[in-house]
Amino acid sequence: MEIAIIADDTKKELITQFCIAYCGILSKHSICATSTTGSYISEATGLKIEKLLSGELGGEQQIASRIAFDEIDILFYFRSTTPSLDGYYANHYAVEQNLLRLCDVHNVLLATNIATAETIVCALDRGDLDYRELINPRSEYNLKKKKSNRY
Repeated sequence: MEIAIIADDTKKELITQFCIAYCGILSKHSICATSTTGSYISEATGLKIEKLLSGELGGEQQIASRIAFDEIDILFYFRSTTPSLDGYYANHYAVEQNLLRLCDVHNVLLATNIATAETIVCALDRGDLDYRELINPRSEYNLKKKKSNRY
């Protein structure tokens, strides 16, 4: 599975603790994250994480693009629950809403809090999410199918 991780500044510690707790499960999958979040997690867990741009420099848009092309199966997006008073929040809110909408459009599993994230990662471990392999064009299933259809 392809997993993307984003965490606002107030949630970086929480997502890191989550990844420490479920490191064994997450290590079996491909993970990408925004730069700072990915650095926190990889330093704490040793997980191999593809680090994209930081969120404010376009990392969230990179993840949105991957979702639009069905390259992400799960998004862990731990968002701040307290709005910022500066102008950054208004722009960030639009990016955030676009990410949530894209997850709905492309049926990407989305966790915005620890309770949902734990439910998803436990389902992932049990194999309950294997249907995503049929949807993701970069999955091993579809790559093998593509090779076998060549003449």
